[in-house]
Amino acid sequence: MTELSPGTHVVPLDALHHAPAGTVGRLIAGTEMRIVSLDDPAKDLGTGEPGEILIRGPQVMKGYLGRPDATAAMIDPDGWLHTGDVGHVDDDGWLFVVDRVKELIKYKGFQVAPAELEALLLTHPGIADAAVIGAHNDDGNEIPHAFVVRQPTAADLGENEVMLHVAERVAPYKRVRRVTFIDTVPRAASGKILRRQLRELP
Repeated sequence: MTELSPGTHVVPLDALHHAPAGTVGRLIAGTEMRIVSLDDPAKDLGTGEPGEILIRGPQVMKGYLGRPDATAAMIDPDGWLHTGDVGHVDDDGWLFVVDRVKELIKYKGFQVAPAELEALLLTHPGIADAAVIGAHNDDGNEIPHAFVVRQPTAADLGENEVMLHVAERVAPYKRVRRVTFIDTVPRAASGKILRRQLRELP
């Protein structure tokens, strides 16, 4: 991210062939990192527990020019920059970024990461692409809503099969509660899912 120029994690050359899939690397020298609870930012989390990634080091920006409030919202008094990214580290110090804090779905007090559900949906042989957003049900609760693109060979793939595929592999609060089939998932040139466009669909 621009605010952490030039970077905080790398995969060393001598680890290219054995670094775990999906990692963004290990923390570079002279840099500190914390993974803190999404519900209690003062609570540091342990290995394997997903939380917000905080960074402190010489590469952290001084602040936004002429925007002291925006700077204070991102960098706390102790110098920790709140990235807005959700991630976790493994026992060997590899960092995995799994989602953005602002994209998290809050289902009955639980935090659900859309990226986790999207990755799981893509393991179904009948799904070509998928995106998940938070939507409100008739009771006003936010629920995981999946937008699914069928494989050409899976024209008969239905909502129940998609929901069951996820339900068998996640905790009950993470289950997909609604499925909409679409032709394509809207994406930016970078590949980022344009969730706003999905929210605007009828």
